[in-house]
Amino acid sequence: MKDSAYLLRLVHEAMVSMGLDTATIYSQVGVKDKHVNALDARFKHNATHQFWAAAERVTDNAHIGLNVAENLPPYRGQVLEYLFLSSPTFGDGLKRALNYQRLISDVFQSYLDVKDSTASLVIDTPLGKDLSHHYIVCLTYGVWQFFCWITRNQFQLKRMDFMFDAFGYEAEYQRVFGCEIRFNQPNTTMVFDSCALSVESDHAQPELLKLHEQLASEQVAKLEQQDLIHDVQRVLGELLDSQAITLDAVAERLGMTQRYLRSALSQAGTTFNQVVAEYRCMLAKHLLMKTNETIDQIVYLTGFSEPSTFYRAFKRWTGLTPLDYRKQAKVQRKSMAVID
Repeated sequence: MKDSAYLLRLVHEAMVSMGLDTATIYSQVGVKDKHVNALDARFKHNATHQFWAAAERVTDNAHIGLNVAENLPPYRGQVLEYLFLSSPTFGDGLKRALNYQRLISDVFQSYLDVKDSTASLVIDTPLGKDLSHHYIVCLTYGVWQFFCWITRNQFQLKRMDFMFDAFGYEAEYQRVFGCEIRFNQPNTTMVFDSCALSVESDHAQPELLKLHEQLASEQVAKLEQQDLIHDVQRVLGELLDSQAITLDAVAERLGMTQRYLRSALSQAGTTFNQVVAEYRCMLAKHLLMKTNETIDQIVYLTGFSEPSTFYRAFKRWTGLTPLDYRKQAKVQRKSMAVID
Protein backbone atom coordinates (compact mmCIF):
# COMPACT_ATOMS: atom_id res chain seq x y z
CA MET A 1 0.00 0.00 0.00
CA LYS A 2 1.27 3.43 -0.95
CA ASP A 3 0.49 7.11 -0.35
CA SER A 4 0.72 10.01 -2.76
CA ALA A 5 3.78 12.20 -2.20
CA TYR A 6 1.46 15.20 -2.47
CA LEU A 7 0.27 14.43 1.08
CA LEU A 8 3.85 14.65 2.33
CA ARG A 9 4.26 17.98 0.57
CA LEU A 10 1.22 19.45 2.35
CA VAL A 11 2.49 18.19 5.72
CA HIS A 12 5.97 19.55 4.96
CA GLU A 13 4.63 23.03 4.24
CA ALA A 14 2.61 22.96 7.45
CA MET A 15 5.60 21.88 9.53
CA VAL A 16 7.81 24.58 8.01
CA SER A 17 5.19 27.22 8.80
CA MET A 18 5.17 25.97 12.40
CA GLY A 19 8.95 26.23 12.68
CA LEU A 20 9.39 22.49 13.34
CA ASP A 21 12.75 20.78 12.92
CA THR A 22 11.90 18.98 9.69
CA ALA A 23 15.57 18.22 8.94
CA THR A 24 15.90 16.06 12.06
CA ILE A 25 12.56 14.35 11.42
CA TYR A 26 13.50 13.59 7.81
CA SER A 27 16.97 12.35 8.70
CA GLN A 28 15.47 9.68 10.97
CA VAL A 29 13.41 8.18 8.15
CA GLY A 30 15.63 8.86 5.13
CA VAL A 31 13.44 11.56 3.58
CA LYS A 32 15.31 13.97 1.29
CA ASP A 33 14.39 17.15 -0.59
CA LYS A 34 13.77 15.15 -3.77
CA HIS A 35 11.10 13.14 -1.94
CA VAL A 36 9.31 16.26 -0.67
CA ASN A 37 9.34 17.86 -4.12
CA ALA A 38 8.44 14.76 -6.16
CA LEU A 39 4.71 15.46 -6.19
CA ASP A 40 3.90 12.63 -8.62
CA ALA A 41 5.77 10.00 -6.62
CA ARG A 42 4.29 7.47 -4.21
CA PHE A 43 5.73 6.09 -0.99
CA LYS A 44 5.10 2.83 0.81
CA HIS A 45 2.69 3.52 3.65
CA ASN A 46 5.14 1.96 6.07
CA ALA A 47 7.41 4.95 5.38
CA THR A 48 4.53 7.30 6.18
CA HIS A 49 3.98 5.49 9.47
CA GLN A 50 7.68 5.80 10.34
CA PHE A 51 7.61 9.48 9.40
CA TRP A 52 4.85 10.25 11.91
CA ALA A 53 6.55 8.18 14.60
CA ALA A 54 9.71 10.25 14.07
CA ALA A 55 7.71 13.49 14.14
CA GLU A 56 6.24 12.49 17.49
CA ARG A 57 9.69 11.65 18.90
CA VAL A 58 11.40 14.80 17.68
CA THR A 59 8.63 17.15 18.81
CA ASP A 60 7.84 15.15 21.97
CA ASN A 61 4.19 15.70 21.11
CA ALA A 62 1.77 12.76 21.18
CA HIS A 63 -0.77 14.85 19.23
CA ILE A 64 1.55 16.44 16.67
CA GLY A 65 -0.78 15.35 13.86
CA LEU A 66 -3.61 17.50 15.23
CA ASN A 67 -1.32 20.53 15.49
CA VAL A 68 -0.01 20.02 11.96
CA ALA A 69 -3.54 19.56 10.63
CA GLU A 70 -4.51 23.08 11.68
CA ASN A 71 -1.67 24.47 9.58
CA LEU A 72 -2.16 22.41 6.41
CA PRO A 73 -2.23 24.40 3.18
CA PRO A 74 -5.32 23.85 1.01
CA TYR A 75 -5.58 20.82 -1.26
CA ARG A 76 -5.37 22.35 -4.73
CA GLY A 77 -4.19 21.65 -8.26
CA GLN A 78 -4.93 17.92 -8.31
CA VAL A 79 -7.26 16.07 -10.66
CA LEU A 80 -9.69 15.18 -7.85
CA GLU A 81 -10.24 18.90 -7.21
CA TYR A 82 -11.12 19.39 -10.88
CA LEU A 83 -13.58 16.49 -10.73
CA PHE A 84 -15.45 18.26 -7.93
CA LEU A 85 -15.38 21.64 -9.66
CA SER A 86 -16.63 20.40 -13.02
CA SER A 87 -19.36 18.14 -11.57
CA PRO A 88 -22.94 19.48 -11.33
CA THR A 89 -23.17 19.13 -7.55
CA PHE A 90 -20.95 18.41 -4.57
CA GLY A 91 -22.59 15.01 -4.14
CA ASP A 92 -21.97 14.08 -7.75
CA GLY A 93 -18.36 15.18 -7.48
CA LEU A 94 -17.88 13.20 -4.26
CA LYS A 95 -19.25 10.02 -5.80
CA ARG A 96 -16.97 10.43 -8.81
CA ALA A 97 -13.92 11.19 -6.67
CA LEU A 98 -14.47 8.05 -4.59
CA ASN A 99 -13.91 6.02 -7.77
CA TYR A 100 -10.39 7.42 -7.93
CA GLN A 101 -9.49 7.68 -4.24
CA ARG A 102 -6.38 5.57 -4.62
CA LEU A 103 -4.78 8.59 -6.32
CA ILE A 104 -4.44 9.85 -2.74
CA SER A 105 -3.68 6.57 -1.00
CA ASP A 106 -4.12 2.80 -1.17
CA VAL A 107 -4.55 2.68 2.60
CA PHE A 108 -8.27 3.35 2.75
CA GLN A 109 -11.44 2.44 0.87
CA SER A 110 -13.90 5.23 1.61
CA TYR A 111 -17.60 5.07 0.84
CA LEU A 112 -20.63 7.31 1.20
CA ASP A 113 -23.63 6.25 3.28
CA VAL A 114 -26.77 8.45 3.12
CA LYS A 115 -29.74 7.97 5.44
CA ASP A 116 -32.44 10.61 5.29
CA SER A 117 -30.94 13.96 6.37
CA THR A 118 -27.61 12.50 7.45
CA ALA A 119 -24.67 11.55 5.24
CA SER A 120 -21.56 9.70 6.39
CA LEU A 121 -18.23 9.46 4.63
CA VAL A 122 -16.76 6.27 6.05
CA ILE A 123 -12.98 5.99 5.72
CA ASP A 124 -12.43 2.25 5.97
CA THR A 125 -8.95 0.72 6.11
CA PRO A 126 -7.55 -2.82 6.30
CA LEU A 127 -4.94 -1.50 8.77
CA GLY A 128 -7.59 -0.92 11.42
CA LYS A 129 -6.22 0.70 14.56
CA ASP A 130 -2.65 0.22 13.31
CA LEU A 131 -3.20 3.28 11.10
CA SER A 132 -1.28 6.26 12.54
CA HIS A 133 -3.66 8.63 14.31
CA HIS A 134 -1.48 11.55 13.15
CA TYR A 135 -1.98 10.49 9.54
CA ILE A 136 -5.74 10.07 9.75
CA VAL A 137 -6.26 13.34 11.66
CA CYS A 138 -4.34 15.31 9.02
CA LEU A 139 -6.18 13.50 6.24
CA THR A 140 -9.67 14.10 7.64
CA TYR A 141 -8.96 17.71 8.56
CA GLY A 142 -7.64 18.40 5.05
CA VAL A 143 -10.66 16.68 3.49
CA TRP A 144 -13.03 18.67 5.72
CA GLN A 145 -11.43 21.99 4.78
CA PHE A 146 -11.50 21.05 1.10
CA PHE A 147 -15.20 20.15 1.30
CA CYS A 148 -15.95 23.48 3.01
CA TRP A 149 -14.17 25.34 0.21
CA ILE A 150 -15.86 23.37 -2.58
CA THR A 151 -19.35 23.97 -1.11
CA ARG A 152 -18.74 27.62 -0.18
CA ASN A 153 -18.93 26.67 3.52
CA GLN A 154 -22.24 24.85 3.14
CA PHE A 155 -20.59 21.60 4.25
CA GLN A 156 -21.06 21.35 8.03
CA LEU A 157 -19.66 18.54 10.14
CA LYS A 158 -22.14 17.07 12.59
CA ARG A 159 -19.76 14.52 14.11
CA MET A 160 -16.33 12.97 13.68
CA ASP A 161 -15.64 9.35 14.64
CA PHE A 162 -12.05 8.25 15.18
CA MET A 163 -10.70 4.75 15.79
CA PHE A 164 -8.03 5.85 18.29
CA ASP A 165 -8.14 7.00 21.91
CA ALA A 166 -7.92 10.72 22.71
CA PHE A 167 -5.92 10.11 25.90
CA GLY A 168 -7.39 13.13 27.63
CA TYR A 169 -7.13 15.39 24.58
CA GLU A 170 -10.87 15.32 23.77
CA ALA A 171 -11.48 19.04 24.23
CA GLU A 172 -8.68 19.97 21.84
CA TYR A 173 -10.06 17.72 19.12
CA GLN A 174 -13.50 19.26 19.58
CA ARG A 175 -11.98 22.74 19.34
CA VAL A 176 -10.16 21.94 16.09
CA PHE A 177 -13.04 20.17 14.34
CA GLY A 178 -15.81 22.22 15.94
CA CYS A 179 -18.22 19.32 16.35
CA GLU A 180 -18.97 16.26 18.45
CA ILE A 181 -16.06 13.81 18.49
CA ARG A 182 -16.31 10.11 19.30
CA PHE A 183 -13.19 8.02 19.91
CA ASN A 184 -12.45 4.27 19.85
CA GLN A 185 -14.98 3.76 17.05
CA PRO A 186 -14.90 0.87 14.52
CA ASN A 187 -14.26 3.25 11.59
CA THR A 188 -13.16 6.80 10.92
CA THR A 189 -16.32 8.59 9.81
CA MET A 190 -17.22 12.14 8.81
CA VAL A 191 -20.93 12.72 9.54
CA PHE A 192 -22.59 15.73 7.87
CA ASP A 193 -25.95 17.09 6.77
CA SER A 194 -26.96 15.41 3.50
CA CYS A 195 -28.24 18.72 2.09
CA ALA A 196 -24.59 19.54 1.30
CA LEU A 197 -24.70 16.87 -1.41
CA SER A 198 -27.10 19.07 -3.39
CA VAL A 199 -24.86 22.17 -3.39
CA GLU A 200 -24.31 23.15 -7.01
CA SER A 201 -20.88 23.88 -8.41
CA ASP A 202 -20.21 27.33 -9.87
CA HIS A 203 -17.76 25.75 -12.31
CA ALA A 204 -19.77 22.79 -13.61
CA GLN A 205 -18.96 22.01 -17.24
CA PRO A 206 -19.91 18.65 -18.80
CA GLU A 207 -17.13 18.84 -21.41
CA LEU A 208 -14.44 19.50 -18.81
CA LEU A 209 -15.88 16.84 -16.54
CA LYS A 210 -15.33 14.22 -19.24
CA LEU A 211 -11.72 15.36 -19.69
CA HIS A 212 -11.05 15.37 -15.95
CA GLU A 213 -12.55 11.92 -15.52
CA GLN A 214 -10.48 10.62 -18.43
CA LEU A 215 -7.35 12.07 -16.82
CA ALA A 216 -8.22 10.48 -13.47
CA SER A 217 -8.82 7.13 -15.20
CA GLU A 218 -5.44 7.35 -16.92
CA GLN A 219 -3.67 8.10 -13.67
CA VAL A 220 -5.34 5.13 -11.94
CA ALA A 221 -4.40 2.93 -14.91
CA LYS A 222 -0.75 3.91 -14.43
CA LEU A 223 -0.98 2.89 -10.77
CA GLU A 224 -2.45 -0.45 -11.81
CA GLN A 225 0.41 -0.96 -14.24
CA GLN A 226 2.87 -0.34 -11.42
CA ASP A 227 0.92 -2.84 -9.31
CA LEU A 228 1.50 -5.45 -12.00
CA ILE A 229 5.23 -4.73 -12.12
CA HIS A 230 5.43 -5.07 -8.33
CA ASP A 231 3.53 -8.36 -8.54
CA VAL A 232 6.00 -9.64 -11.12
CA GLN A 233 8.90 -8.57 -8.89
CA ARG A 234 7.35 -10.36 -5.93
CA VAL A 235 7.08 -13.59 -7.92
CA LEU A 236 10.64 -13.17 -9.18
CA GLY A 237 11.80 -13.07 -5.57
CA GLU A 238 10.05 -16.40 -5.02
CA LEU A 239 11.53 -18.02 -8.15
CA LEU A 240 15.10 -16.75 -8.23
CA ASP A 241 16.63 -19.46 -6.06
CA SER A 242 15.07 -22.14 -8.30
CA GLN A 243 16.34 -20.32 -11.42
CA ALA A 244 12.94 -20.99 -13.02
CA ILE A 245 12.70 -17.42 -14.24
CA THR A 246 10.56 -17.62 -17.32
CA LEU A 247 7.61 -15.62 -18.57
CA ASP A 248 5.52 -18.79 -18.44
CA ALA A 249 6.41 -19.52 -14.79
CA VAL A 250 5.68 -15.97 -13.63
CA ALA A 251 2.43 -15.76 -15.60
CA GLU A 252 1.26 -19.06 -14.08
CA ARG A 253 1.99 -17.80 -10.56
CA LEU A 254 -0.02 -14.66 -11.30
CA GLY A 255 -2.92 -16.62 -12.74
CA MET A 256 -2.71 -15.19 -16.26
CA THR A 257 -1.52 -16.26 -19.70
CA GLN A 258 1.90 -15.45 -21.14
CA ARG A 259 0.26 -13.39 -23.85
CA TYR A 260 -1.73 -11.29 -21.38
CA LEU A 261 1.29 -10.66 -19.12
CA ARG A 262 3.49 -9.72 -22.07
CA SER A 263 0.82 -7.32 -23.39
CA ALA A 264 0.18 -5.79 -19.95
CA LEU A 265 3.88 -5.15 -19.38
CA SER A 266 4.12 -3.59 -22.83
CA GLN A 267 1.28 -1.21 -21.94
CA ALA A 268 3.23 -0.32 -18.79
CA GLY A 269 6.18 0.65 -20.99
CA THR A 270 8.45 -2.27 -20.17
CA THR A 271 9.15 -5.92 -21.00
CA PHE A 272 9.51 -9.07 -18.95
CA ASN A 273 13.26 -9.23 -19.57
CA GLN A 274 13.63 -5.60 -18.51
CA VAL A 275 11.72 -6.19 -15.27
CA VAL A 276 13.87 -9.24 -14.53
CA ALA A 277 17.09 -7.31 -15.19
CA GLU A 278 16.02 -4.37 -13.04
CA TYR A 279 15.00 -6.65 -10.19
CA ARG A 280 18.26 -8.58 -10.33
CA CYS A 281 20.23 -5.33 -10.40
CA MET A 282 18.31 -3.93 -7.41
CA LEU A 283 18.75 -7.15 -5.43
CA ALA A 284 22.46 -7.42 -6.25
CA LYS A 285 23.08 -3.81 -5.16
CA HIS A 286 21.23 -4.41 -1.91
CA LEU A 287 23.19 -7.59 -1.13
CA LEU A 288 26.51 -5.95 -1.93
CA MET A 289 25.77 -2.84 0.15
CA LYS A 290 23.85 -4.22 3.09
CA THR A 291 25.22 -7.75 3.62
CA ASN A 292 28.51 -9.62 3.79
CA GLU A 293 27.36 -12.36 1.42
CA THR A 294 30.10 -13.72 -0.79
CA ILE A 295 29.97 -13.02 -4.50
CA ASP A 296 29.28 -16.70 -5.18
CA GLN A 297 26.29 -16.56 -2.85
CA ILE A 298 25.01 -13.35 -4.48
CA VAL A 299 25.31 -15.03 -7.87
CA TYR A 300 23.04 -17.80 -6.58
CA LEU A 301 20.58 -15.44 -4.83
CA THR A 302 20.15 -13.31 -7.95
CA GLY A 303 19.38 -16.34 -10.08
CA PHE A 304 22.50 -16.46 -12.27
CA SER A 305 23.89 -19.82 -13.36
CA GLU A 306 27.54 -18.84 -13.14
CA PRO A 307 29.73 -15.97 -11.80
CA SER A 308 31.01 -14.83 -15.20
CA THR A 309 27.47 -14.13 -16.42
CA PHE A 310 26.71 -12.19 -13.23
CA TYR A 311 29.92 -10.13 -13.52
CA ARG A 312 29.15 -9.12 -17.10
CA ALA A 313 25.57 -8.22 -16.28
CA PHE A 314 26.51 -6.18 -13.20
CA LYS A 315 29.20 -4.29 -15.11
CA ARG A 316 26.62 -3.51 -17.80
CA TRP A 317 24.13 -2.26 -15.18
CA THR A 318 26.46 -0.10 -13.09
CA GLY A 319 29.74 0.38 -14.95
CA LEU A 320 31.52 -1.26 -11.98
CA THR A 321 32.50 -4.77 -10.97
CA PRO A 322 30.63 -6.19 -7.98
CA LEU A 323 33.73 -5.87 -5.77
CA ASP A 324 34.35 -2.26 -6.81
CA TYR A 325 30.69 -1.44 -6.15
CA ARG A 326 30.89 -2.95 -2.66
CA LYS A 327 34.07 -0.98 -1.87
CA GLN A 328 32.52 2.25 -3.13
CA ALA A 329 29.39 1.66 -1.05
CA LYS A 330 31.46 1.13 2.11
CA VAL A 331 33.35 4.38 1.52
CA GLN A 332 30.10 6.27 1.04
CA ARG A 333 28.66 4.83 4.27
CA LYS A 334 31.74 5.90 6.21
CA SER A 335 31.59 9.45 4.81
CA MET A 336 27.91 9.67 5.72
CA ALA A 337 28.72 8.54 9.27
CA VAL A 338 31.32 11.33 9.57
CA ILE A 339 28.81 13.93 8.36
CA ASP A 340 26.14 12.67 10.81
